[in-house]
Amino acid sequence: MEQPFVGKIPLVQPARKQVAPQSDVADIREMFREINQRYMVYQPSGYYAVVKRAIDIFASMTFILLVMSWVYPIVALLIKLTSKGPVFFIQKRTGYKGIEFDCFKFRTMYVNADADTKQATTGDKRITPVGKFLRKTHLDEVPQFFNVLLGDMSIVGPRPHMLYHTRYYSQFIPYYNLRHEAVPGMTGMAQIKGFIGEITAERELRKRIQWDVYYLKNRSIWLDITIIFTTFAQVFGKALKGAGKNQ
Repeated sequence: MEQPFVGKIPLVQPARKQVAPQSDVADIREMFREINQRYMVYQPSGYYAVVKRAIDIFASMTFILLVMSWVYPIVALLIKLTSKGPVFFIQKRTGYKGIEFDCFKFRTMYVNADADTKQATTGDKRITPVGKFLRKTHLDEVPQFFNVLLGDMSIVGPRPHMLYHTRYYSQFIPYYNLRHEAVPGMTGMAQIKGFIGEITAERELRKRIQWDVYYLKNRSIWLDITIIFTTFAQVFGKALKGAGKNQ
């Protein structure tokens, strides 16, 4: 008599390849889609870098010869007469590809131990009387034309942050370090959109980073020129508004 076939079922099921839940896969795909569409750095054509550098050299040399030659003695005298310390404040900042460089500014504060870790705030007691004027008119930034001439900075680009802020914010702000894919600038997209000066909230910094990334994706000579003229218009408009209030 033919015996019935009896199959043995193994007690331990063979290991199966773990597959991520569909929701996780969708999230991962969405993440990469966002990176590709919003955050990937656009590489401009070769002529852009050449023309941009030529503009930087011409503009910085012109400003240094025609403006700094007489502004520097006046500002230097005012700084020396009102507070002790050097005329220039030289601070390490994060530059292109994360390389550190010395950023030049007219000194606007009394010499203090927190200058490299604590940003200036509204009503900051460290700021000198002359420093308030220099900051309000942005004259404290004009020595950075020397940084532009040296190639550490450009006239237009993401504003360079102090090393302490770079280390701190890069830990929790997504895509923060993408801003280092361009030479830092004296002014930039974030600045003409109103994000300038003291950082008071994380959301504000995220907005700055978004505008920096926008610049990286859309940079062109025309955009640079637009940012430059917009910056001049805003600075002069702010100065005229301030003069009107004082009358």
